[in-house]
Amino acid sequence: LENLQPEIKGLAERLRYEVSVRGKQLGWSEKVARFHFKKNLRRVVTELYIRDNCHPFKATLLVWVQIPVWVCVSLALRNCSVGALGSEVQEQFSSGGALWFTDLTAPDSTWILPVCLGLVNLLIVEV
Repeated sequence: LENLQPEIKGLAERLRYEVSVRGKQLGWSEKVARFHFKKNLRRVVTELYIRDNCHPFKATLLVWVQIPVWVCVSLALRNCSVGALGSEVQEQFSSGGALWFTDLTAPDSTWILPVCLGLVNLLIVEV
């Protein structure tokens, strides 16, 4: 999408000129000329998306897949940590930590893990 922006900008300027010339020939008002410009620009941009196979929806598709997966994993981890699967799993979580988080069932009071997770997710989105 970013690679198409210079081409779209050039086509938009050319189209704006063509619509203004055609509008003066046919006596269009500013509103009618703007309508024809927007309609034709949408058509041209859609043709570019089809030509290069880069529709904007494809960029958001991964997010719409990741959201349900994130919710399911979060619920599964919460159920494991509060003992929904039995006391044996909860005992393993309460004694299976490392470094400063020795009890995986207790909330992180230092906020190190939540902040690191947020920064990693931000990095993934930005990259």
